[in-house]
Amino acid sequence: MTLTTDPRPAAPTAASDARRRGLAARLWALTEVRWAAAATLLFALGVLAQLADAPAPVWWTLYLACYATGGWEPALAGLRALRARTLDVDLLMIVAALGAAGIGQVLDGALLIVIFATSGALEAFATARTADSVRALLDLAPERAARVRADGVEEVVPTADLDVGDVIRVRPGERIGADAVVVDGASDVDQAGVTGEPLPAPKHPGDEVYAGTVNGAGSLLARVHRPAAESVVARIVALVEEASATKARTQLFIEKVEQRYSVGVVVATLALFAVPLAFGAALQPTLLRAMTFMIVASPCAVVLATMPPLLSAIALAGRHGVLVKSAVVVERLADTDLVVFDKTGTLTEGTPRVAEVNPVPDGPDEPTLLRLAAAAEQPSEHPLAGALLAAARERGLTLPPAADFTATPGRGVAATVAGHRVLVGSPALLDGSAPTPAARLVDAAQASGRTAVVVQVDGAVAGVLGLADRARPAAAETVAALTSLTGSRPALLTGDNAGAAGRLAADTGITEVHAGLLPEDKVDRVRARQRDGRRVLLVGDGINDAPALAAADTGVAMGRHGSDLALRTADAVLVRDDLAALPALLGLARRARRLVVANLVVAATFIVVLVTWDLVGHLPLPLGVAGHEGSTIIVGLNGLRLLSSRAWRRAGETR
Repeated sequence: MTLTTDPRPAAPTAASDARRRGLAARLWALTEVRWAAAATLLFALGVLAQLADAPAPVWWTLYLACYATGGWEPALAGLRALRARTLDVDLLMIVAALGAAGIGQVLDGALLIVIFATSGALEAFATARTADSVRALLDLAPERAARVRADGVEEVVPTADLDVGDVIRVRPGERIGADAVVVDGASDVDQAGVTGEPLPAPKHPGDEVYAGTVNGAGSLLARVHRPAAESVVARIVALVEEASATKARTQLFIEKVEQRYSVGVVVATLALFAVPLAFGAALQPTLLRAMTFMIVASPCAVVLATMPPLLSAIALAGRHGVLVKSAVVVERLADTDLVVFDKTGTLTEGTPRVAEVNPVPDGPDEPTLLRLAAAAEQPSEHPLAGALLAAARERGLTLPPAADFTATPGRGVAATVAGHRVLVGSPALLDGSAPTPAARLVDAAQASGRTAVVVQVDGAVAGVLGLADRARPAAAETVAALTSLTGSRPALLTGDNAGAAGRLAADTGITEVHAGLLPEDKVDRVRARQRDGRRVLLVGDGINDAPALAAADTGVAMGRHGSDLALRTADAVLVRDDLAALPALLGLARRARRLVVANLVVAATFIVVLVTWDLVGHLPLPLGVAGHEGSTIIVGLNGLRLLSSRAWRRAGETR
């Protein structure tokens, strides 16, 4: 057979477009971080210079440099909003900062600049993370595939050029280039990224394979039955981008009211300046009063009322093995009233283990059956072999060497062990010759959610092994704690079979189970619950979970074995895969929200009192600044209470 390479360059695709967008987003995020870091450093140097009684021009220069480095981007954003005939807090903060500098309070203005520059950098990082998650997914699918022409000649072509009806060859270990149906050959395909199945799926003629999944030891010929733009991977890309863009519109509380608040403060400041002038008031005291009003009415204390509790919660969670990616995520965690779990690698350990050893009547005993099967699997690299060997080690069995080893893709392995010819493989080994007891053992194992493995010794079926993905030790306790915390029992969404899902649900106390789901099906289930008014938190670990992680109000990924795509798409990561940290995280988020509400009450009270004083009386500027800064300090210190380790323990006890 001749192999040729298509000399044409690959055409631009959605993949290349997404990669360009991802690069642009990362560069912009890096730029914002640099400017925000520079502004923060200049502000710190200015404070140190002022405390050290340096000459005023020195610290004034440092503060003004902070204005320039940290304020240019919010100022540009504010001017763009103004050109679109809207006002936002960015523009208000710049005006307030300049007004503060104009009346000598340059420190206050610099603090506002630092706060908003840092906020902009965090938002840019969130945008870049979404772009990175899509780019990581696109890297899963190979860019080229071996297409077999009608004359038998193979040619390597870009996967984007494959048409429905084309036949592709997939060699051992290769990633499959398109969604296709097997027409010849047999193999085991690792498609956990799409379906969540813990074991590679056997593939024979007539079975479907998915782009981006990994072929095992066999060679396959498959006919493409979906164009590249409609493959499962492409649909995952579209779902992640769409869901991430929708969720990115969620904002902190203060940002939701910024338009009206900004307009109100600007109108009131202009009125406080223009009306007295119209009635003959002197310019300088009128301007001073208007600037005092803008300073005391500026939402600096409100911003700090919101951020310190949320950032303290993030820091405390990080010390206990939970990475929370933004303050917005903490707010959404506090609103959660329904938790949804993926199965494989999330509620379970993600590694198949031998759950039962069932010899046929008059067959070998359990230790002998397991010893022969594990010995035959010793040369194999299949995950099934790892499960059998681990079970044999746990039981202290000594394994004899295996000779004449052969592997048949999609069926199993055979080897000579201690003078016996041993076959270990799928229930297909029973075809035409299996006694009824063995068939009943297979049916019983599959009905209980196990993966059935048949062991044949010297041509006769000797027994059936049942493999299962074991639940994590804290799974049942976590489900119970979340039920108590949210008021509703968690649900299970999985691409695995209904039997395995049902058994896990029974073991962990879950009553709502949806099995056999593709990635888009998981998204549909999440959105259906959101339409019912639920605030959904989804916990997952695989590529197939990424669209649902993005679509959920909050996505939480497992850190140790989670896919890169899931880790980038999720809003939070359980770094140590500790499910018990999840109820504590929700409890902590709710405590942070209560502190935010308390701080907002304090900040609003100070603003109302100071503004009223300035409007109906005469508020001296030093007293106004002292009151403004005092409220800022109070709410800031109150928010830092969540840094205590005791707060994590109390959050874990919250029910």
